[in-house]
This record gives sequence, structure tokens and C-alpha cells, in this order.
Amino acid sequence: MAAVEIAPRIVVDEKVCFGKPVIKGTRVPVYIVLAKLAGGMTMEQVAEEYGITLEDIKAALAYAASANEGPK
Repeated sequence: MAAVEIAPRIVVDEKVCFGKPVIKGTRVPVYIVLAKLAGGMTMEQVAEEYGITLEDIKAALAYAASANEGPK
């Protein structure tokens, strides 16, 4: 299975990070981005540490928000 884009800038590939959502073009899982932000790192610090963009971080936040909306 090739990488499948499940949200803007967010992909899933069973061969990358056990199929967990990652930032497109990287091996950085969305949950790591969220955990680092929740732990107090700024978006700029996360971007620098993991070699991703602020837009990637915003995409991870948007994906997490949409994934947790619950039933409509």
C-alpha cells in the first residue's frame, strides 16, 4: 500500500511508523507533534527539532481536531 493522504499534509502508510498518521514527506508522527506542543514546546521549537514547517504543525492540529469531533 502506498501512502494515502487522509488530510492536507497528513498521510498514512503501513510501512511507515506502523501505519500511524505522519507529516507528508517525513516520518514524523502526528501524535509526536501534538505531544511536544502539549508538553510546552512552541510551534517554532517543534518545527526546528523535527525539520518540519509551521504549516505542517498547523495541519497536524487541524487533523487532530477533525479526528476528535465525534458524531455529527
